[in-house]
Amino acid sequence: MASAPEDPILERYFKGHKAAITSVDFSPNCKLLATASWDTFLMLWSLKPHTRAYRYVGHKDVVTSVQFSPQGNLLASASRDRTVRLWVPDRRGKSSEFKAHTAPVRSVDFSADGQLLVTASEDKSIKIWNMYRQRFLYSLYRHTHWVRCAKFSPDGRLIVSCSEDKTIKIWDTASKQCVNNFSDSVGFANFVDFNPNGTCIASAGSDHTVKIWDIRMNKLLQHYQVHSCGVNCLSFHPLGNSLVTASSDGTLKILDLLEGRLIYTLQGHTGPVFTVAFSKDGELFTSGGADTQVLLWKANFNQLNCKDPNKRNLKRLHFETSPHLLDIYPRSPHHHEDKKDIIEINPKLEVMDLQSSSPPVVDVISFDSTTTTDSAGQAVPEKGDDICGYFLNPSLVPESSSTTVKKKAEDSSDLPSESQRSVPLAVTDALEHIMEQLNVLTQTVSILEQRLTLTEDKLKGCLENQQKLFNVIQQRS
Repeated sequence: MASAPEDPILERYFKGHKAAITSVDFSPNCKLLATASWDTFLMLWSLKPHTRAYRYVGHKDVVTSVQFSPQGNLLASASRDRTVRLWVPDRRGKSSEFKAHTAPVRSVDFSADGQLLVTASEDKSIKIWNMYRQRFLYSLYRHTHWVRCAKFSPDGRLIVSCSEDKTIKIWDTASKQCVNNFSDSVGFANFVDFNPNGTCIASAGSDHTVKIWDIRMNKLLQHYQVHSCGVNCLSFHPLGNSLVTASSDGTLKILDLLEGRLIYTLQGHTGPVFTVAFSKDGELFTSGGADTQVLLWKANFNQLNCKDPNKRNLKRLHFETSPHLLDIYPRSPHHHEDKKDIIEINPKLEVMDLQSSSPPVVDVISFDSTTTTDSAGQAVPEKGDDICGYFLNPSLVPESSSTTVKKKAEDSSDLPSESQRSVPLAVTDALEHIMEQLNVLTQTVSILEQRLTLTEDKLKGCLENQQKLFNVIQQRS
């Protein structure tokens, strides 16, 4: 079927990674795109044509997740090398390294104010970090298997997480307690996120399903079965009225959440699609997968659907409440095979003048500000460059250079180089030693927390068994 003007279209594709794409994210100003890959690199692309791309070198294993901070001055990444890194997204690529997880880290997510970072790991834990001080705050333990994803709610008061233990948990950041639990007997969620107004969560399931839950009513609202393989990722449109999903069946699907139906099937990737994300203005979305390509799509339906949901919700909502998915029908599983109005878009079947982006790539070798590395082959800094870095938080740069960063971050072809303050070598060595000791201490605390949790679980099991035994004895007597 030929695409109508309001249908999504494939605008560009980016080539530069050497292995599968695992994660994508737009900068807040929608002018830069960050991607993560199995090739162990992060890449930063400008959406301006004919500009160079930057490849950040630092992780030692697969990079599993990447996200811009809300201000756009930091880039967080997670890796199978058990570390989390914070990067300054410029051509110098300074980074800090966090070591607290004891297994591969699967996801990173900033709070809406940028003050906190949540990380999820295969060590079954979720960890929260303070971004200003760049220090570990606390862990959340209740999952019994690998945690695949953790996300803040829009207001920062809640965290949602999903695990291979087949549960989705809601956490209160004030009490640090699990306040809600959704379980599934069939498969586990690969990815989970809040809708833009924070009243619902959506999960991308290994059982090929997409589910929408109302967290206030503890109720499953919608259950889509539109993919033929596991769903790996999803992203809400900023308006909250639609959702795009990425699946191992090689397709992207766009769901109309107000009508409760599938509206578009997009075919552009060869092989599984692992990640998808809308831009902050909703005009673009991007996807990546096993074919090593990053596809950039123009949504087009952004303007089309912008006004209708607001008008429709006016009739049935109180003035003080925002629209939520409780008003959406039907609530039963949706099978769309027989629908006649689903639009399939396959760019390969159309003659299109695509802008293929294989720009010159500049390798940016990271000099860690918080750990000492002895990696062979690292670039030698130029005369006058200060390897140690003058910051704990890479966003806390001197005023003059932070102004430059803000002004020029829009154009990655002319990214800024900050002015440096010289720090005596002895002080540098002392600071690095202190940071190493703090990393060791943090890891020790993390291990102790795990052991304490296991002890609590075993004690709980013993008490339950004792109670059962006591009941049996009472009945017999």
